[in-house]
Amino acid sequence: MKKIFVMFAVIGAMAFSAQNAIAQENAAEPTATEAAAPAEAAADEAQVPEKTPMHQALKTKFIEGGAGFMALVIACLILGLALCIERILYLSLSKTNTKNLLAKIEAALQNGGVEAAKELCANTRGPIASIFAQAFVRFADGQSLEEIEKSVVSYGGVEASKMEQNLSWISLFIAIAPSLGFLGTVIGMIQAFDAIQVAGDMSPNVVAGGMKVALITTVGGLIVAVILQLFYNYILSQVESLSIDMEDASISLMDILVKYQENK
Repeated sequence: MKKIFVMFAVIGAMAFSAQNAIAQENAAEPTATEAAAPAEAAADEAQVPEKTPMHQALKTKFIEGGAGFMALVIACLILGLALCIERILYLSLSKTNTKNLLAKIEAALQNGGVEAAKELCANTRGPIASIFAQAFVRFADGQSLEEIEKSVVSYGGVEASKMEQNLSWISLFIAIAPSLGFLGTVIGMIQAFDAIQVAGDMSPNVVAGGMKVALITTVGGLIVAVILQLFYNYILSQVESLSIDMEDASISLMDILVKYQENK
């Protein structure tokens, strides 16, 4: 009987010892895993390349594309954007509240006559007010309504030409930028074939330099042309809108002059 109790005690002690050993192993495994995790993360971070800033990447591509051709492409972009901004500001300042101006002109004619209306138009900004001022100058000189209408149409054409000023230069830069890019492409291809001739081998490393110059200059020229084309179309839409406003306002002005002459 004692042997049986001793045997059960030995078996219980062995089981308890084995359970403690398993528990210690399970507690040690997460610690080892946690210790290994930072090392693996540090290794992954070391393998991931650092991101290059945008300005540094653009500078690198600019140099790789060739300073000569890329400088010409950038010059087209800068000059074209300068002209676009100038036109946008000019057209923004040329906009006039036509309905409000016509209402003020009618009130000025009723209260102060032609001189008051002419002074109101002279002090108002925009091409529509300039056209009205010219019409009132001729109306004050005693010209007929037919002559005034012809002068309004003629002066409207002059104002429309002023609004379209410098657009030809913008379209020129739109055409030149991709042309310079294609010229750089041809130069890059020539450089690639020269390198092949010198090396006597058509390996990728020999051709890569010239091909890179060709592709970068082409992409640069096309990007500049797209940017300027967007601005150009926006400016054309503003010119068209202002031209329609001038035509409508001129018709309304002639109606006001006819009514004023009949009531005078």
